[in-house]
Parts: sequence; C-alpha cells; structure tokens
Amino acid sequence: MKKMLPWLTTAMLAITLIVLAIFILTGQMDGAKDKTASAEGNVQKHLSADEIVEVTSEITDVKTNLADPSYLVQMNFSFQLNTKKAKEEFEKIKDIVVTPIIIQKLAETKPEELNKTAGRKSFNNELTDLINKELTEGRLQDIRITKFLSTPM
Repeated sequence: MKKMLPWLTTAMLAITLIVLAIFILTGQMDGAKDKTASAEGNVQKHLSADEIVEVTSEITDVKTNLADPSYLVQMNFSFQLNTKKAKEEFEKIKDIVVTPIIIQKLAETKPEELNKTAGRKSFNNELTDLINKELTEGRLQDIRITKFLSTPM
C-alpha cells in the first residue's frame, strides 16, 4: 500500500490538472465567442452625410434651471433616429413630448453632472431611454449635445 500511495497521488493530481485546464480553455473560448458576437452586434454601418441629415432632428434653445435652482442651462440637441419614418414621428412629437422630457430630466440633474463627460453620457443614455418609450415607429439611436451653456444666476 505504501508503494501505491505516491502513484495514486500523482494520478489524482494529473487528472485534476487536466480537468482544470479543460475548464479554463473552454471558458476562454466561450468568452472569445461572446466578445466576437457582441462586437459584431455593435457594429453600425457608417452613414454618409446625406443619410445622417435624413434621420437627424434638432431641438434648439432649451433653457431651464437644473436641480440646483441657482444654475441656468441653455442647450441644443441633435437626435439621430434609425429610420426616416422614426424621424417623421419624432418631428411631430418633439415640441409636445420630447422637449418636456428634456426639461424634466434637466430639472433632476445637478450642474456638476453635466460638467463631466461621463455625466453627459449618462444624461444622454437616460434621455434616450425615456424618449424611446414614447416612440412607436423606429427608435432613437444617438443624442448629441450641440450647444451647452451653464451659468450660475
């Protein structure tokens, strides 16, 4: 029995290492497939300037107070939608639905959030979600802040 113990220990260790290596390699392969699939899903075709104009709408001169009432903000936005039909619908509702959503979201936003890139991205993402809930034709793909002025009163 004493002579077999080192052999059994070595065999068990070898089997454990082989199984561990298989799990690690399989996990890395699945991760690589997921990364490739997500990269392919996020690829958007590049639009020409004319195509961008066809699916982009603007809202200008939004003026309101931020969450801190002593700060006033003036902003312009461009909204890129995924289809011409979505843009047509957006144009119809932008003054009566979208602008109030923007004003309400700005009223909940602190001035320091909009002074940082990460804060603006977060603001745009939340705004995109709120506006997409209102659209029935197509969806909003991107919001860009084209003018930004924040000043204390």
